[in-house]
Amino acid sequence: MNTTENNVYKNRWIILVNVLLATFMATLDGSIVNVALPDMAQKMHVSMAAIEWVVTSFLIAVAATILIFGRIGDIIGKTRVFKFGVVLFTIGSLLCGFTNSLPFLVGARVIQAIGAAATMATNQGIITQVFPAKERGRALGVIGTFVALGAMAGPPLGGIIVSAVNWKYIFLINVPIGIIVFLMTLKIFPKANEVKDEKLDGKGAILFTITMVALFGAVEQGQNTGYNSPLIIGAFIVAIITFILFIIVEKKLEDPLLQLSIFKNSLFSISILCAFISFIAISASNIILPFYFQDAKQISPAITGFFMMISPIVLSVVAPFSGYLSDKIGSEILTLVGLILTSFGLILIGTLNENSSLIFLVIFIIIMTIGNGMFQSPNNSLIMSTVPKDKLGIAGSVNALIRNIGMVSGTSFATLLLYNRMSHKIGYRVIDYVKGRSDVFMYGMRYVYICAGIMCVIGAIITAVRFYNSKKNSSTENLTQKKYAK
Repeated sequence: MNTTENNVYKNRWIILVNVLLATFMATLDGSIVNVALPDMAQKMHVSMAAIEWVVTSFLIAVAATILIFGRIGDIIGKTRVFKFGVVLFTIGSLLCGFTNSLPFLVGARVIQAIGAAATMATNQGIITQVFPAKERGRALGVIGTFVALGAMAGPPLGGIIVSAVNWKYIFLINVPIGIIVFLMTLKIFPKANEVKDEKLDGKGAILFTITMVALFGAVEQGQNTGYNSPLIIGAFIVAIITFILFIIVEKKLEDPLLQLSIFKNSLFSISILCAFISFIAISASNIILPFYFQDAKQISPAITGFFMMISPIVLSVVAPFSGYLSDKIGSEILTLVGLILTSFGLILIGTLNENSSLIFLVIFIIIMTIGNGMFQSPNNSLIMSTVPKDKLGIAGSVNALIRNIGMVSGTSFATLLLYNRMSHKIGYRVIDYVKGRSDVFMYGMRYVYICAGIMCVIGAIITAVRFYNSKKNSSTENLTQKKYAK
């Protein structure tokens, strides 16, 4: 180990703290705005449909660029891309805090999101690079915790900031943190001296960007206008066509944007699939619970925020511990147990009604979150351990992309199923809570949770088969080694 590598190794926990700060800011800004939207719409004199583009533009920009930054990180170095992301995110945050114009704010959010994508695409690769294998699970587990904390803590934290000061401070608070992270990145992060003699796949990047913009735009806008709109259907068709073309282009190139060969590794592909299932299920729960607390149980927004903090608090304890355990006993058994517990918790919540005790709900949320915490950290470790060192950037960006798609898909799936079942129960189309009819809401909520639970059961079955095959292959290899030893 040379002097530079030795310094990086010594500073690995400080590097982790900086990565966590950038990761927390990036994920927090995806959700913290939601609670401020009514205030922002009123101050800017725009409709709620228009102000929602402040959220949508961020999600679309992250999804469209995250894979590109993962590939660039593998070519020119993950540290360079991470630093660029921190600077761009900080500039975007500053611009967001100094405008009263909606078009300018949306543009600033896109700048902010591109910066967030650059940090999210490279954070797991940097941590995998600087941490030894025996500590990697723990470190990646902490990143997973801060991703979830950022997403879950956004609404209550946003509510506090909007109540105490102006909505602009939601963005301005990122500026001093961004400056500190950037300065620390310059000082202690591993130097990216080597640049590969490879070019970025321009055609693939354009096709992938169009796919993500069309897909996310259709998913988000479809929730407002309905998915039977010709414009929404057309966007979905464009997304499908460009995605097929993207796959065709990637197969032909020697240095593609996305090396499809990494999916030939069954451990990587199954881990990515299970991550997708997990994020759909958890996002579905996060979007439904506030309705249950405020509408069905008639609890105030402030107390609802308190209850919504249960998951992040439990996760902040469980995820690092499960990461530590994965370093000791392996990741596969933990991902299996985690998905089983998650599905059990989701199905238990699906048994509740409007008169159920909140104590039971809290217990069920804790069971679900313990399962999610046990799954996420070891699964991240599995994903990042299945690819060679020079593909860590693209593996991390695929993982982050799947997380974003899973979260948006989970939100859309939950609201679609909820209103579909509510409409079926009441006998006419509804797209909101029906006052005085909590039984109608509970009917729809039950379907959402049971379906989400079944998804996790399917994920658990896939993981169990993978675990069984892994054990079987390991036993076969041991027998072969003993045979040759004789």
